[in-house]
Amino acid sequence: MLRLQTISLVQFRNYVQQSFAFTERVVGICGANGTGKTNLLDAIYYLSFSRSYFARPDSQNVHHGLQGMRIEGNYELENEPRHLVCILRENNRKELVLDEEVYKKFSEHIGKFPCVMIAPDDIVLIAGGSEERRKFIDTLLSQINKNYLSNLIDYNKLLQQRNSLLKRAADTGSIDDALLGILNDQLCRSGNYIFTERKAFLQDFLTLTGSIYQRIAGKDDGLSMQYASQLLTDDFEALLKATQQKDLAVQRTTAGIHRDDLVFYMDQSQFKTEASQGQRKSLLFALKLAEWQTLKEKKGFTPILLLDDVFEKLDEQRMFQLLHWVCTESDGQVFITDTHAERLQKQLLEIEVTFQLIELH
Repeated sequence: MLRLQTISLVQFRNYVQQSFAFTERVVGICGANGTGKTNLLDAIYYLSFSRSYFARPDSQNVHHGLQGMRIEGNYELENEPRHLVCILRENNRKELVLDEEVYKKFSEHIGKFPCVMIAPDDIVLIAGGSEERRKFIDTLLSQINKNYLSNLIDYNKLLQQRNSLLKRAADTGSIDDALLGILNDQLCRSGNYIFTERKAFLQDFLTLTGSIYQRIAGKDDGLSMQYASQLLTDDFEALLKATQQKDLAVQRTTAGIHRDDLVFYMDQSQFKTEASQGQRKSLLFALKLAEWQTLKEKKGFTPILLLDDVFEKLDEQRMFQLLHWVCTESDGQVFITDTHAERLQKQLLEIEVTFQLIELH
């Protein structure tokens, strides 16, 4: 079991200094826009991932006009008390400390306090570019497979090195073939591992997403999903050789697992062009709840679920079904924000769950 019992924020976003104690498993956070509801959820996410959910540089999370910040959380994990602190020093150096021990690598922390966030801008997962969907898969796999995360870190570093080499070759008019060969070998080693893991994982994951979609939407809407990768049909090493001239011309690596994607169809047509707003939202929730279910299954306990402003996204019936599922059919801790205290209270009373309501001003 995973529970966040208290959190204290110093100079984080709009909070100069504030602490919160969470007394129930389901926590509603209410307040007008600008009172810090999303920032509070982001602080919880920060403790799990040592970074903001919103892809902001650390320095942008410091309270305006001040330097440095600190987020501190007290958890109960599998009946053990755990104390976690994330500090950004005035020189922008970040530290992560678990039970008084400083992490040497932040990557060692990923997956210890699993957490899933659903926020209004997440619709880019459906409608945006492939990078959003890769990031989604990578965040999930990194929390359940340490080797995946280390291979991903290696791959991204090697990709940068190979791209730098290609740029230098364009500037100088010659390429260091020996170095290119070494980088190709190493890139293939990490890339093949990542591809194999993604392929095996997505088989079950996409099936689960489909069944959750049906549960939320009430029907399947002809939805089908596929993993798209150049490595499904071609050998990575051969691909790098075949695209070498093109890579030199455009000064970047055009083949590899950094081009992978998830493709969604609705009755054989592209989902993002055919789907209604309601269908897009249903697929978004299905993907996120499949992530939540998968983490629960792999970890043996339920991850923290952060629902930011989701009432604006679903009609009342779907909202009721969603809350009933995540709040009553699971033992996980759930944080929900809403601008209307009465609306949130009404929904939580309807599903007959004990909850705590925090009002921000």
